[in-house]
Amino acid sequence: MNRDNDKGKILLARTMFVALGSFFLLCSLIVRLYYLQVLKGEKYKTLSDENRIATRVLIPPRGIVYDRNGELLASNEQNFQALIIAEQTPSIDATLESFKKLIALNEHEEARVRREIKNNRRFVPVKLKDNLSWDEVAILQLYAPDLPGVIIDDGLNRVYPLGKYTAHFLGYVGAVNQAEKNDEPLLSVPGFKIGKSGLEKLWEKKLRGVGGNIKLEVNAYGRVMKEIERQNGQEGQTVHLTIDARLQKAAQDAFQDQSGAAVVLDVHSGEILAFVSVPSFDPNLFTTGISVKDWQDLLGNERKPLTNKAVSEHYSPGSTFKIVVALAALEAGIIDENTRFNCSGAMSLGNHQFHCWKHSGHGSLNVVEALKHSCDIFFYEVALKLGINKIAEMARLLGLGSDFELGFDNMQKGIVPDKEWKEKYLKSKWQPGETVIAGIGQGYVLTTPLQLAVMLARVVNGGYEIRPQFKKLSLKEKGKIKKLPIHMKNIEIVKKGMYEVVNGEGGTARRAYIDVNGAKMGGKTGTTQVRRISMAERQSGIIRDENLAWKLRNHALFVGYAPHDNPKYAVAVVVEHGSSGSGVAAPIASKILKTALELGI
Repeated sequence: MNRDNDKGKILLARTMFVALGSFFLLCSLIVRLYYLQVLKGEKYKTLSDENRIATRVLIPPRGIVYDRNGELLASNEQNFQALIIAEQTPSIDATLESFKKLIALNEHEEARVRREIKNNRRFVPVKLKDNLSWDEVAILQLYAPDLPGVIIDDGLNRVYPLGKYTAHFLGYVGAVNQAEKNDEPLLSVPGFKIGKSGLEKLWEKKLRGVGGNIKLEVNAYGRVMKEIERQNGQEGQTVHLTIDARLQKAAQDAFQDQSGAAVVLDVHSGEILAFVSVPSFDPNLFTTGISVKDWQDLLGNERKPLTNKAVSEHYSPGSTFKIVVALAALEAGIIDENTRFNCSGAMSLGNHQFHCWKHSGHGSLNVVEALKHSCDIFFYEVALKLGINKIAEMARLLGLGSDFELGFDNMQKGIVPDKEWKEKYLKSKWQPGETVIAGIGQGYVLTTPLQLAVMLARVVNGGYEIRPQFKKLSLKEKGKIKKLPIHMKNIEIVKKGMYEVVNGEGGTARRAYIDVNGAKMGGKTGTTQVRRISMAERQSGIIRDENLAWKLRNHALFVGYAPHDNPKYAVAVVVEHGSSGSGVAAPIASKILKTALELGI
């Protein structure tokens, strides 16, 4: 009997132990559930959502660019791209192998993908391939279960309809590199492109816009099931440039196979109507990633198609600089319209002789005739009487030595030398002979094509300090353009000389004469020596500049304006190694101004 009681007590104790244990386990479970679902419910709900919701940054459409008449210069087109998210694939190697069986991926592309996966966080998408066709997109969607971590994204590509005609002022866009990344989410989006040169880079912020975002529900394979929420961004600003696409194409085509640059300005506002650098390149090559071959071809071209020669190369202005010297001398009272100097073909200074391009001489000339015939001796004499500092003062007043704050990369300011400049940079005193050669735009004087166009525009517009612009000025802004301290009577004398250059009998640019419904042009030729023909070369039969190798020939220059009676357009043309300003550069400028007059911009 006692034994049965003992067994009952033991059974009851065990039952109570199990019951208490179960009770405590149940309490623990309830507490844990309360903790997870109530106290930490919001946190784990968020984590759960992140397992099934993918948030992606929406790239805003880049701002559209038009010319002054509404012709499209830069736009966007749809672009499908395949991305891979490292954390969503169990094996990157296996996924890449499966992808390559469906879509071609060369070794350079694969190396880039692996490098970007290594350099980025595992949740950051990395571009596998872009510019996918509809068929390629369909294939990737069909085989999605075999491609864990691979997603299709719908983006935009930048397109330049006029290609090579807009490359140097518009520039191009390209992928964001590591140095360009910051905390801005857009810059980490695979395939996102930013301005790399030209106005695309200069106006990046306004053209880029503001990114949006989208929340998507995805399945275990990363395939999008539905869109949950979308917050659109703000597209980039639309921009209307001062460029006239018709004139731009005509100006660039006028160079044919020559190398150089041209800039056309509205002389009253400074608006840039054409901006040419040749040879050029197709900026569309860069938007999808330029091939190694195309890149090497561009880099290896001795005519430097990637260089914006209108602002990034500088040249001796040659005889186009005689406009500056003539105006400076007239303003200083060193000469007037009737002052004459005799050109015998040479002049002596100390033990050195300086020659005129016309060895037999021009005889007696005044300033108008000296400009017409581009007499070197006349300007040697004037420069000596004037002095280098007075010449430099006028050159700077007319815009030489300035970059005008346009903001392009590698803009050159050129050189406007004076006594202080030489002392500072060359640690030596200025010599009279250096003033002589500066008087014809040689020696230390260096300018860009843009500066030459501004220089001429400031002269023929009556002495107003216009500045080059890619955006149209308002009437209020035009009204604020400052008048320079230059007398109109002296400007008219210089203009008379430039008119004779093109229209007078024996003018150095007579072959470039135009007449568009009575509208004629004026201008000034220039030829700058790159290297003298050596005695050995002369003895071997090389007696003309055209006989030299291309890169050893003289540069050809011309600055012109039209119409003469009421100037509206100014153009500067530089033809690298073109040999002759009158024979090569002037005809190009003539075609450009003729087109501008016919278009009536």
